[in-house]
Amino acid sequence: MSTVLLHKENGVGFITLNRPDKYNGFNREMALTLQALLDDCAADDTVRCIYITGAGKGFCSGQDLSEAMNPTPEEFERMVREHYNATIFRLRNIEKPIIAAVNGVAAGAGANIALACDIVVANESASFIQAFSKIGLIPDSGGTWMLPRLVGMQRASALMMTAEKVGATEAVAMGMIFKAYPDATFEEESKKMAYNLAQMPTKGIGLTKRLLNKSWDNTLEQQLNYEKNVQIEAGSSYDFREGVLAFLEKRKPVFKGK
Repeated sequence: MSTVLLHKENGVGFITLNRPDKYNGFNREMALTLQALLDDCAADDTVRCIYITGAGKGFCSGQDLSEAMNPTPEEFERMVREHYNATIFRLRNIEKPIIAAVNGVAAGAGANIALACDIVVANESASFIQAFSKIGLIPDSGGTWMLPRLVGMQRASALMMTAEKVGATEAVAMGMIFKAYPDATFEEESKKMAYNLAQMPTKGIGLTKRLLNKSWDNTLEQQLNYEKNVQIEAGSSYDFREGVLAFLEKRKPVFKGK
């Protein structure tokens, strides 16, 4: 059985982390398989939204520590670079909307992989924990970059230093994630969001993601100029022409993500 599963349906690439007996903790095989499946979805024009969730009762417990006992500095470097940095790079640079559907605990690298996605939703029983300080490590997988931008420096510092668990409802309130759904309707509601995104003008959504990534580094003047250039690209798309034509013809648009 593969450590990560993929199936495609109605424009959505559904990726499931699949080590439920380990709460979907990462080993090398799982990390590299996830990256390969993300690349598959990125290259497939029929996939216009990516949805990532976990099998069983948890989303992802982070690194499987049984594979990380007494690593050498070289092994540590390879693990962080090849397993986690490479995954975060893909999540932020694939120009398609990516949903993290957090169905249980998201801990350590598992939490930060979720937070690197474009939209994070969770069931109400889910939780997020920056577990690194419990074993003397620092938050990796982009956590020290992403979390302060989501919740502010004070909260991010406290959550990372204390390793305090944050429930899904509280995570929504502090701006860490987008929505929390009741457990009974979570799968239905989160998949509905994915299907809706897959039918939207996903070329423009991908360009929006590109702009958001650049906004962290640009001055306002630089960002305005970048918006101008990217808007020209969006205005040359099939989806823009279809959207305008459908509006004028008073019909529902049929977007293609092109």
